[in-house]
Amino acid sequence: MLKTLKNKWPIIALAGVSALSIVFVVTFLKTTDAFKPSEQVETESIIKAAANSPVLSLANQSAAQREAALGDLAQRLSGLEGDRARYMLATDYINQDQSDKALPLLEGLEGSYKDLAGYVLLRRAQAQSAIGQSEAAIATLNQLTQSYPDSTATAEALYKLGLPTAGLPANSALPDSQPVALPDAWAQLLQAFPSHPLSVNIAFRQAASLKPNDDAALPLLRQVAYHGLEHPQYTQALNRLTSQYSSALTPEDWEAIGFGYWETQNYAQAGEAYIKAPGSPRTQYRAARGKERGGKGREAVRVYQLLDKTFPEHPETASGLLNLADLQDDAAAIATLDSIIERFPDRAADALVKRAEILDELKSPDSAKQARASILSQYPASAAAANIRLKQANANAKNGDYTAAISWARQLVEAAPQDELAAEAGFWLGKWSLRQNQPDEARKAFEQVVRNHPESYYSWRSAIYLDWNVGNFDTVRSFQPELALPARRTPLPTGSFALQELYLIGHNQTAWQQWQTEFIDQKQPSVSEQFTDGLLRLGVGDNLDGIFMVSSLSWRELPEEIAEYEALRQTPAFWQAIYPFPYADLILGWAEERQLNPMLVTALVRQESRFQANIRSVVGAVGLMQVMPETGAWISDQIAEENYSLSQPADNVKFGTWYLDFTHRQYGDNSLFAVASYNAGPGAVSAWIEEKEFANADEFVEQIPYPETKGYVESVFGGYWNYLRLYDPAIAAKINAL
Repeated sequence: MLKTLKNKWPIIALAGVSALSIVFVVTFLKTTDAFKPSEQVETESIIKAAANSPVLSLANQSAAQREAALGDLAQRLSGLEGDRARYMLATDYINQDQSDKALPLLEGLEGSYKDLAGYVLLRRAQAQSAIGQSEAAIATLNQLTQSYPDSTATAEALYKLGLPTAGLPANSALPDSQPVALPDAWAQLLQAFPSHPLSVNIAFRQAASLKPNDDAALPLLRQVAYHGLEHPQYTQALNRLTSQYSSALTPEDWEAIGFGYWETQNYAQAGEAYIKAPGSPRTQYRAARGKERGGKGREAVRVYQLLDKTFPEHPETASGLLNLADLQDDAAAIATLDSIIERFPDRAADALVKRAEILDELKSPDSAKQARASILSQYPASAAAANIRLKQANANAKNGDYTAAISWARQLVEAAPQDELAAEAGFWLGKWSLRQNQPDEARKAFEQVVRNHPESYYSWRSAIYLDWNVGNFDTVRSFQPELALPARRTPLPTGSFALQELYLIGHNQTAWQQWQTEFIDQKQPSVSEQFTDGLLRLGVGDNLDGIFMVSSLSWRELPEEIAEYEALRQTPAFWQAIYPFPYADLILGWAEERQLNPMLVTALVRQESRFQANIRSVVGAVGLMQVMPETGAWISDQIAEENYSLSQPADNVKFGTWYLDFTHRQYGDNSLFAVASYNAGPGAVSAWIEEKEFANADEFVEQIPYPETKGYVESVFGGYWNYLRLYDPAIAAKINAL
């Protein structure tokens, strides 16, 4: 059967994340500071200009779809719009092996299209090379390096000039047999653009060509360690550095290595590296945490204690002490937790939760009860307090005491209205109010859920009880919402003007490479950097990490970063990044063929694979819709399709939607059972239905015995709701009207 990925996305901070501020602030090259308020007018003008650009509205179309329109605009328009049209059309022609048509469009364009002047010359050289004008191509590349030495386009020019035969096409691969002596152009590339992917690749290959312990490899491996997180053999470079050049590494080197291991989930190695890094709350915390995750609990205790001694007031220390308590015996753990309660008021509730759990294990129910009471009285707005109140509400409801359940749920909603549990509590507050014949109170509760937590699964459930036409479990399959995808992109919140332009015109791969030269220090990205990185990853199809980068912004802890994040959450661009629409034509086409709600299919694909076509689960499920090979073979027999590949998006979605249609037909088009069956298998779902004598859909979801499947169902339908509210204008308008 089809299986969801196990532990798909570990909760760790990956490199290169970024965020959109409320004013979508644009920053200058290699700076991270936002424009001052006096400069916001210019920023807003950029946004307005992008929104009204006829050329940028074509950026998401295919080359064939936009050829005529771009040609017309290139002839009719002058200034920036005309330059954009000429450059985009020329690039399309080059990519379609029609470079002879591209050259006239590029002639002299660098003089007016100044933000991308270097790239204009690069494309010209590319076109010249493609039609056999090698000498002209080399001359253009040299012109580029001399006239625009700081342009990221120069990095690619230097790479081409260093190839055995200069002026080769853009996609020329690095030769397998690399000389020990680097070409001058490549040496210049490594020095001038150390973080560019081409530089990193050259550095890695050059180091690999040298013998073990050769001193010449050290600076090359350093370069990979600092800038090569995206390189497919990154950890190999780190391993060689630490095994062959350990004595020559500086504390700063060890910090970079520790960061690299951490981001690639090699926590034990990260802990060892961070021990040798410059002492800071972050490095000491990660040193301890790395050792803990690597199974070296005793060493982790020592480092956590050192963190506490060295940085006794830092927030990182509070997190470390909470972890330390998990490694100690009960008496020592309680002492550690008491210290947190006394010294770190903002983490006291978390410490009290752990304290109560230990007291439960020690058979001290009265003391545990007192600890939980302290959470409610002293930290009523904490997540810990919300969790206690929701458990109490559910326990009362299970016993039929809806009056008490309503009281506990209302306390949660009033004390912590923005806590994610407030959505669940508010929804059940509404349902319990209906059972108590209080329709007005129920409506207020449902409206509050949608208003305060529009992204929540419980917002969709609340919308149904508000009688909105959004599709219920038994009708969502056939529901056909309006779909309005954004016509153009919103400017990035940070980055150079060249980066902005590349992103806005849809040149995703080039924009990504440009970003690699600008986003130097990835260890502690700003909110805007993290969001920018996420958007650019989505642009190049790295959807899993892109979505992760954006969604993990919720982990910010500094007040100013939390404020920026909260402002960001109010923008459509943020949620559209978390719920993107890649493979739209493919998914929409097969959804129509199978008579399935396209947004439900999209949500399921997102949950299964995060739109990562080449992904494979630990149990062997393949591709966008995570089809098991044996299931694929069975489906192929049903549809008489012998030649297929589950790793190919077209085949995967064809098979996955067929199976989703099959599960719907098995359960009378009830999407709750169909989606649950997609994850857990039809046998399990049928048994649950029989066992629980299904009567109420919401209660059925809560009682699903497989935690994975319960979470899966809520995530898929929560995703469906988010696609609906983001891309159906009618639903968006209803939410905004609350």
